[in-house]
Amino acid sequence: MMAEMRLHFLGATRTVTGSQYLLETDRARVLIDCGMFQGSPHDVIRNRVPFAYQPGDVDALLLTHAHLDHCGLIPHLAASGFRKPIYATKGSVDLTRLVLLDSAKLQEEFAQSHQRFAKRNPDRAAAEDEATMAELAAATTKDPAAATRDAAPAATTELRAPLYTVDDTNAALALFQGIDYGAELQVAPGITATFLDAGHILGSAIIRVRVMEGDTERTIVFSGDLGRPGSPIIRDPTPVTSADYLLIESTYGGKTHEPQEEAIRLLGEAVKLTGDAKGVLLVPSFAIGRTQEIVYELGRLLSAGTIPHLPLYLDSPMAQTASDVYRAHLDYFDDDTRALITRHDPPIDYPDAVVTSSAKESVAIEHAARPLMVIASNGMITGGRIVQHVKALVADPAMTLLFVGYQGDGTLGASLQQGATQARIDGQDLEVHCQVRSISGFSAHADEPELLAWLGNFTAKPRTTFIVHGDPAAQAAFEPKVRALGFATAVPDWRQTVELT
Repeated sequence: MMAEMRLHFLGATRTVTGSQYLLETDRARVLIDCGMFQGSPHDVIRNRVPFAYQPGDVDALLLTHAHLDHCGLIPHLAASGFRKPIYATKGSVDLTRLVLLDSAKLQEEFAQSHQRFAKRNPDRAAAEDEATMAELAAATTKDPAAATRDAAPAATTELRAPLYTVDDTNAALALFQGIDYGAELQVAPGITATFLDAGHILGSAIIRVRVMEGDTERTIVFSGDLGRPGSPIIRDPTPVTSADYLLIESTYGGKTHEPQEEAIRLLGEAVKLTGDAKGVLLVPSFAIGRTQEIVYELGRLLSAGTIPHLPLYLDSPMAQTASDVYRAHLDYFDDDTRALITRHDPPIDYPDAVVTSSAKESVAIEHAARPLMVIASNGMITGGRIVQHVKALVADPAMTLLFVGYQGDGTLGASLQQGATQARIDGQDLEVHCQVRSISGFSAHADEPELLAWLGNFTAKPRTTFIVHGDPAAQAAFEPKVRALGFATAVPDWRQTVELT
C-alpha cells in the first residue's frame, strides 16, 4: 500500500524569512521551523495570519537554528494550542531562549508604547488599526513577494499588540528538548530525525527526516541555513550524499562573496578611515553569529597592529549573552578556534569593549567621544537599537554605515545599501548624508558557488529539490544552475502543498 505524504510550504517561499514547513503523513504531523516574517510591513503582517493547520494537532517541531526567522513564532504556536516536544541541538536551545525572550520583551514594550500613543491620539490610532485589519485581510490573498517589491522601504519600532508575551514564551521554552548532532531520534509515529551541523551559527542544523509509512520509506533533507566553509569559530557544513527530497536555501543565489581575506582587509580599512575622520563606524549586525564573527576579526586585526584601538560599543545585550552561550559550547568550535582557546587567546572578545545594557546607555553612545565603533542589531535595520542609531546619525557625513550581511528585499537596510538618498523611520523622512559601505565576505550564509559545491556531494539526485529561503531574483539565478547539475527543481509558493509520492 502506498501511503500519503504531504509537504506544506508555509514560509521562506520566494522570501528569506518566515521559515516553516509542515510534513504530514497518515499517522503524524511534524513541523520544521516556525519562523517569524521580517522585513517590509507587507511581510511582517503575515505573522498575524492564522496558522494553516490546527497547532494542537502537530506531533513535534524540529528547529534548524535560533535565528528569529526560523524560531520567532514558536511562542505564538504554543499559545495557540501546540503542546508537544520541540527538538533542537543543545546550543540552539540555549540561543533560542535568548532570542525568544528578547522578542517577547520588545513586543510587550512596543505594545505598551502604542497603547500610550492611542490614549493621546485615539482617532489616529483607530485609523491605523483599521488600516492594519485591511492589510491583514489582503495578506491572505495578495502575492506577498509582489507586495514587498511594490512597497516603499521603511522601518518602524512600534507594534499595535504583541504576538506573544514573556509568559507565553516561557511556556513554549518548557517544551524544548536538546539533542546531539548525529543521533537518530524518533519524533513522531513513523518519523525519525537526525541533526547534522550546518555551519551557519552555533548549534545550527541540517535536518534529515526519515519517514516510514506503510510500504513506503522516504528521506527528506531540510538544509536550514548553510554556512560557509572556512568561516571562523564554528565547523564547516556537513556533506549530505542522498535524499528522496531536498529543501535548499538560496539566500545568495546568483552572488559570490569576497574571499575572507578581502573581507578582513575591508573591515580594517573602514576602522582606519573612521579613526582618521574621528567619526562613527556603525555596523548593523544580527546578535547571534555575525556579531561574534565581527568581534573575532576586530580582535585579530587589533592584535596584529593593523587597526587603531578605537572604542567599541556592543549595543546589544543579547549579543553579549549569546557570546556567553558560544563560550559554553566549545565542543561546537572548529579546530583553529579551539587552538586559540588553548593558548588563552579569547576568540570572541575585544579589549575594553563597552556593553550597553539599558536603552539610556544606548542613546548616550551618540554623545560619546569620537572616533568610535558601534555594533548593534538587527542586521537589516528592521528593528532593534540599530534603528535609533541610524535615525540619529544617517544625516552625519562623519558616520560610516557598514553592512556585513544580507539585506532582504523591502528592508530599510537594502534601500540604504542601494544608495537611497532618504530614509523613512517611524514615519519621518530623513536625508542620507552618511557614508555607506558593504562587505559580503562575513556572511554566515554560503554563496552560490558554495551552495552548488554542497549539492555536489549528492551521489544520488533527489526526486525533487525545492529551492526555498531566497528572494525571487536569487532563486531565478540559482535554479538553472542547480538543474545544470542534474537536479529536478521546483520553487514553491507560499502555502503550496506538494504530494511526496
